[in-house]
Amino acid sequence: MNKGTWLLGRLAQIVPSFVFIGIVVFVLARLLPGDPVSAVLGDHATDATVARITAQLGLDRSIPVQLLHFLGGVVQGEFGTSIAYRIPVSRLILERLPATLILTGLSMAIALALAVPLAFIAALKANRWPDLLIRGVFQVGLSTPIFYVGLLLLTVLAAWAHLFPVGGYGEGWGEHLWHLFLPALTLALSFAAVLMRSLRGAVLDVINAEFVDFARAKGLRARLVLGRHVLRNALIATVSLVGLQVGSLLGGAVITESVFAVPGVGRLMVESIFARDYPVIQALTLVLAVFVSLALLATDIVQMWLDPRVGK
Repeated sequence: MNKGTWLLGRLAQIVPSFVFIGIVVFVLARLLPGDPVSAVLGDHATDATVARITAQLGLDRSIPVQLLHFLGGVVQGEFGTSIAYRIPVSRLILERLPATLILTGLSMAIALALAVPLAFIAALKANRWPDLLIRGVFQVGLSTPIFYVGLLLLTVLAAWAHLFPVGGYGEGWGEHLWHLFLPALTLALSFAAVLMRSLRGAVLDVINAEFVDFARAKGLRARLVLGRHVLRNALIATVSLVGLQVGSLLGGAVITESVFAVPGVGRLMVESIFARDYPVIQALTLVLAVFVSLALLATDIVQMWLDPRVGK
């Protein structure tokens, strides 16, 4: 199988996943207690007003008809109008999505910057004090809840030290990065702990392999052996883990954006659930599923580059 055929096959596998996710989120949204009409009008609305708004939202139709209407809109790229915000859902998501993407990308960059060099140090100094110290510190970060880490960083570095803003998003790229650094660091600490443990184990497995001993026997410098032979092969399993953790990062963004008052899609999801805003909940779930699927596809491509046997 050539690489083009393999890539087309991977893309074709994504389509059924979207259909399944769309159906599941449609059903789960309607299993939430309460209804959007009551959330919009309150408890003192008249029966006539409730009936009129229900008809306007299309909630008076049967569930199968609503589902077909929803899936037809998704195919056309139309997610409807937000019940709570009274604006098109696509416009609302486009306004909130950049903050979450920057937050996720920044947290991933911080996690990789922490995990990769420290994993090598821990592996090369295995079972000695640098390895024990690194694993111990990361174990604390891994076992501490995200919301607690966020509140701790917010209290110490923002409220007390005044090194970072306590919330918001700012204007322009510079302010965006400055405002999002603490929430990104909050997400990155637990992510880096998982990556470090995985990469450390992979380095220990590869560093004692026969082909590494052969490279050393040829007289290659230690830096070249580590970079060309050890790192490339150790990253194969870790790259897959990075793709799998993208979903966890997006899930963690829901909590982090709420703690740091970041106007992203994670916070929007929480607000929409409380408001029973079905169109926004459905659209956000599908959009996040798209990004997770693309991240998994990207990691598969990188893995294929690292190990050509993947695409065969």
